[in-house]
Amino acid sequence: MHPAIEVPFTDLSAMAREVWPDIEQTYIEALLSARYVGGPAVARFEENFARYCEATHAVGVANGTDALQLTLQALGLGPGDEVIVPSNTFIATAAAVVRAGAVPAFVDVDPGSLLITPAILAAAITPRTSAVIVVHLYGNMPDMDGLVAVAERAGIALVEDAAQAHGAEWRDSRAGSFGAAACFSFYPGKNLGAFGDAGAVVTNDPKIAERVRSLANHGRDGGANHYEHSFVGTNSRLDALQAIALDAKLARNEDWTEARISLADRYRKELAGSAIRLTEVDPLARHVYHLMVVRVADRAAIQQKLQENGIQTGVHYPVPCHLQPPLRQYASGPLPVCEQAATEQFSLPLFPHMSRAQVDRVCEVLDEAGVSR
Repeated sequence: MHPAIEVPFTDLSAMAREVWPDIEQTYIEALLSARYVGGPAVARFEENFARYCEATHAVGVANGTDALQLTLQALGLGPGDEVIVPSNTFIATAAAVVRAGAVPAFVDVDPGSLLITPAILAAAITPRTSAVIVVHLYGNMPDMDGLVAVAERAGIALVEDAAQAHGAEWRDSRAGSFGAAACFSFYPGKNLGAFGDAGAVVTNDPKIAERVRSLANHGRDGGANHYEHSFVGTNSRLDALQAIALDAKLARNEDWTEARISLADRYRKELAGSAIRLTEVDPLARHVYHLMVVRVADRAAIQQKLQENGIQTGVHYPVPCHLQPPLRQYASGPLPVCEQAATEQFSLPLFPHMSRAQVDRVCEVLDEAGVSR
């Protein structure tokens, strides 16, 4: 029994405390230098993050949502183009399509992994389809070999929404190394999180990287004339202070990821054979566990029991995109797997500085709630 143990959903301060001694001097120097946007710190992080993702280019932007929208715009997508989007995702995935002027075409997901599959993608493609956004939800990657093959046969662009998948892999290849481009969020709660909002677009295509960089900088073409604009762009640039923090965290991300995987394995071992349904992971995938998502029939009661015992949980996501009020106009019909999962799924505490005793306490309370063995 561990009656005195409380378990937060996450602990961002532990990660900040770990990196702060290494960045304090650099951070203060950058703060006092007044070089807050772009500059060497951003360029250094972009280079390191591209290498980490096994790609040739990374462009820092203001957030993950902008990364998606700017990528779609850089690909030339807009009015009349349909983009296939799994409905079991955060609303930003679909909102970016709408903000780019295109139309989201919502599809269901696999009942085991809750991710898109090659078969689902193939069945959804129409003459109007221009792209698909493959979401590596919760930190788990779907069958990228199959998805890339389907997209290539259909002649459509494949964009990775890797906002929750820093360091995730399919057949030992990193998220960010597939398709036309990949979009990352560095929101503080992500596996690789900034001290505020930030994001990046990763690609092997120099033209996409150049176009994203221009669009994110008011459409400037990168030439000597600061007031010459090749496109109607926006202001979505990575701050230098965020880049300094991200670079320090990137150096630790593999250690933190292995800690997440070890804790998730402990959850899976403790909850095996219970009434709790765990998301499935393909043996060819490396799940980096941004979220430890489980499914139960009576979610509210189980969450209440955990809360009464000092254990925080989250729900990701209670309303599928195609049922969100501003997006219902794009829905073409029911998506039963997404809709059922939305009533059952919730997320258990998981963070790299979590102790095994905290995992055991969560499982103990779940057992007391009658959903364990």
